[in-house]
Amino acid sequence: MAPPPVIRLHPGDSVAIARATLLPGTPVAGNVLAVQRIPAGHKAAVRAIAAGEAILRYGQIIGFASVAIAPGQHVHVHNCEMGEFAKDYAFGADAKPTDYITPAATFQGIRRPDGRVATRNYVGILTSVNCSAHVAAVVADMFRRNPFTGDDPLADFPNVDGVVALTHKTGCGMTQDEPLRVLRRTLAGYARHPNFSHVIVLGLGCEVNQIGGLMEEQRLAGRLKAMDIQTMGGSRKTVAAGVSFVKEILAESNRVTRVAVPAAELTVALQCGGSDGYSGVSANPALGVASDLLVRHGGTVILSETPETYGAEHLLTRRAVSREVGEKLVGLMRWWEEYTKQQGAEMNANPSPGNKAGGLTTILEKSLGAMAKAGSTNLVDVVRYAEEVKARGFVFMDTPGYDPVAATGQVAGGANLVCFTTGRGSVFGCKPAPSIKLATNTAMFRHIEDDMDVNCGTILDGDETVQQAGERIFDAILRVASGERTKSEQFDFGAAEFAPWVLGATM
Repeated sequence: MAPPPVIRLHPGDSVAIARATLLPGTPVAGNVLAVQRIPAGHKAAVRAIAAGEAILRYGQIIGFASVAIAPGQHVHVHNCEMGEFAKDYAFGADAKPTDYITPAATFQGIRRPDGRVATRNYVGILTSVNCSAHVAAVVADMFRRNPFTGDDPLADFPNVDGVVALTHKTGCGMTQDEPLRVLRRTLAGYARHPNFSHVIVLGLGCEVNQIGGLMEEQRLAGRLKAMDIQTMGGSRKTVAAGVSFVKEILAESNRVTRVAVPAAELTVALQCGGSDGYSGVSANPALGVASDLLVRHGGTVILSETPETYGAEHLLTRRAVSREVGEKLVGLMRWWEEYTKQQGAEMNANPSPGNKAGGLTTILEKSLGAMAKAGSTNLVDVVRYAEEVKARGFVFMDTPGYDPVAATGQVAGGANLVCFTTGRGSVFGCKPAPSIKLATNTAMFRHIEDDMDVNCGTILDGDETVQQAGERIFDAILRVASGERTKSEQFDFGAAEFAPWVLGATM
């Protein structure tokens, strides 16, 4: 039997979500029929909504009616707007003991000498400044596998996943306070990342972000091979030295084996991009089920994108293990309100045009769907951008909503795998961490199948439940952590997406 034409997520909701485009006369709820064409993923009113009345989805406020809305009408940006409403933070009210699973699941990971576990085995080339980006890229390109021709300079080193240059656009012309600290914290997180066997850092020599200062501030002595172009005698000599170093350590890097390790060694970054009206219905809640499973097996998940949690933060503070943890999250929201005001923007500048085309109307609606990725376990900590994640369980990291910047911070914090949901079709990799792409709907999955790993549109199609899809995602996490290559890895994504958060003025 075909599933109904709409999805109503909560009995108190005043809107339902169109599974496919609704034509006038299509049943919406009870005796209510669509009175106009409503695009797939968009909202239809299931009852009359008075002007100024709160509009509910997920049983929560997503906005307010800017005009009176009749039953069966399309509900979107033309008749739904932001508004103020009281939030009950109720710190810790819903926190509960975690129901751990024993025996814990395992995967085939790479145990490093210091005890940490890797899911991949790369050689990394970092840059202190944009001025050394080209040199870093030239070094890495000397060892790059060609996904089109099959040419492989690393054929004799099958356990090395690649040599990757992670370059950026800053490092100089910046203030030497918080902007520099954030950049250095990010670079240090990558320098320490277990998915790198060896790391080179290349500089120019005269930049603000001096390699010596980076290594001293972040205590990186002994972890990095440092070179700067001016000291080495120019670009060609630096490239030659970089290539020579990589050749010297490839045999050592290749001497790794995968062994069975507990799922507790996994730290998964939760990401969404190119979201649509289905994100909060299929892929995000399914990823939430997988997140709960990982936490119950002793692992860690990192939810981020603070501006895309705005308006839903009161649901996370209820899950905080302490008032202190909950207050940290509320403090981030106040900082972002002030930050956007200083920049002449507002929090509801998000969703993006693509999000709105896909059916998302306000940041409140987007946030409620986005936070579903984090499941239902306790919020155990809130950390700064690119700060090392030390707690086990569900952690929130402060990042912008822009996916590459957010994921860069999460990986710097220790994430050794990324799960990325998308409804419009974001293509994304995140070296050195593998990135699993989760499609919200079957049509997009089939259209961009070369980039998608898991189809969660099966939930909308009525072929499986959210729980079943979540269990399937959890199984995919274990397989990918064990070495199975994702679609983005097959296409060599993940270097250009490195994007540290740039704060402050560029001078």
